[in-house]
Amino acid sequence: MSRQLVECVPNFSEGRDPAKIDAIVQSILSVPDVVLLDRESDADHNRSVLTFVGPPAAVAAAAFRGVERAVALIDLTKHQGAHPRIGAADVVPFIPIAGVTLEDCVKLAERLGAEIWNKLRVPVYLYEAAAKRPERTNLENIRRGQFEALVKEMGAQPARDPDCGDAVCHPTAGATVVGARKFLIAYNINLGTPDVSIARRIAKTIRFSSGGFRYVKSMGVTLASRNLAQVSINLTDFEQTPMHLVFETVRREAERYGVAVVGSEIVGLIPKKAIELAADYFLRYENFKPELVLENRIAEAFAATGAEAGADANAWRRGLPEFLDALAAPTATPGGGSAAAAAAAMAAALGSMVTALAKLESKLDNDSFEADRHFFTAAVDRDAEAFNRVMLAYKRPKAERAPFVEEALHGAAEVPLEVFERASAMLTRLDGLQVPAKFASDVAVAKALTAAAKTGARENVIINLASLPSHRFGDRLQNLEIPDARPERP
Repeated sequence: MSRQLVECVPNFSEGRDPAKIDAIVQSILSVPDVVLLDRESDADHNRSVLTFVGPPAAVAAAAFRGVERAVALIDLTKHQGAHPRIGAADVVPFIPIAGVTLEDCVKLAERLGAEIWNKLRVPVYLYEAAAKRPERTNLENIRRGQFEALVKEMGAQPARDPDCGDAVCHPTAGATVVGARKFLIAYNINLGTPDVSIARRIAKTIRFSSGGFRYVKSMGVTLASRNLAQVSINLTDFEQTPMHLVFETVRREAERYGVAVVGSEIVGLIPKKAIELAADYFLRYENFKPELVLENRIAEAFAATGAEAGADANAWRRGLPEFLDALAAPTATPGGGSAAAAAAAMAAALGSMVTALAKLESKLDNDSFEADRHFFTAAVDRDAEAFNRVMLAYKRPKAERAPFVEEALHGAAEVPLEVFERASAMLTRLDGLQVPAKFASDVAVAKALTAAAKTGARENVIINLASLPSHRFGDRLQNLEIPDARPERP
């Protein structure tokens, strides 16, 4: 029987506090068999989008835990951002990937909506394929007026009553929208002007509700950190209305106002076919990399975790060229820290192979190397994510930037430090392996890779410490012979 896979792409009303997003991510990943494919945070929108995948029941359980954590951490009465929202966990869609139908995802949405109300007392609206009312198929109708208007109108206007729960907003978490839909591409086009009225006029021209393209939703917003206006777009059927058509229309409309398009960006993941329909150079992506392709990330994630039954021996090899392409790309991530973690992951895989083939008496060795392989594989992405959080912290207003930058830099140093520590322990186990001579070369390669991983991780720790006015790693540095390498400050 084929594996059943469902994707979930919840949007949370927090894009400026990495600690809160980390907590939500960890609550999601606490559910076995769920794999995080992507996380995106935007300080201007003050919003984060997470993408995870797994078996239907596991994904539904993870979605609830993410909503539960968001309700505890996010206070909408203090929230400000460019993106419309009515809830701390604003929208939670389920998307069928393999072995499930859209109708199956509708049932997941209905069950999750009931659970959110019954356990968290957050009212829920159902949208898209799960909508109970025709007007609620469209998300923008539900979000009309945002949280501030909903607080006043829910209970006073029958049209604003939720589908699950009493007609009263949660005092700090508002309401949540849950649904089922097909693939949606979140695609933003940035204009070379701070005049948001131009972006709004262009958005009105292209969106379906105003007479534009059939499968386009759009709005104009301000990117305060970049002093730019943005046309923020959702493509609900990229095959019927492709990205390049929308891009060209926005470009032509912008030219009418004497404005240039300065770039475009993808939020979250996109299906491979969308890339095949439009060349990346033509679209001028700012952030394109192979990991943004949905099918590539699913294949890589399940190959790395071994979660997909029957995965063949070529799964890792197919992902390696993509990782190397991303490593070679002129972008800050992935970088040396990710490469160090990848080297350690290969060493752990060799250790696992050798202990299995040699049929060592203790299964503990094989289990330990498998645990290491999973840890280092995850560290490849964690290192890149940690650096991206540093970049996000630097985008904050200058007056409030310092503590967020310091916290993000601590996170950026923590990942390679963990890689160093774990690689050191793994190297000790490799040194202690007693295997037949025919496996000696494999063990030697594993040791060399582990030593390289330690060196690379150590250098990453040192360079991150140099940017910190203080650190909280204590004896971990001394015990591992990593000096306090921060330079003297004038």
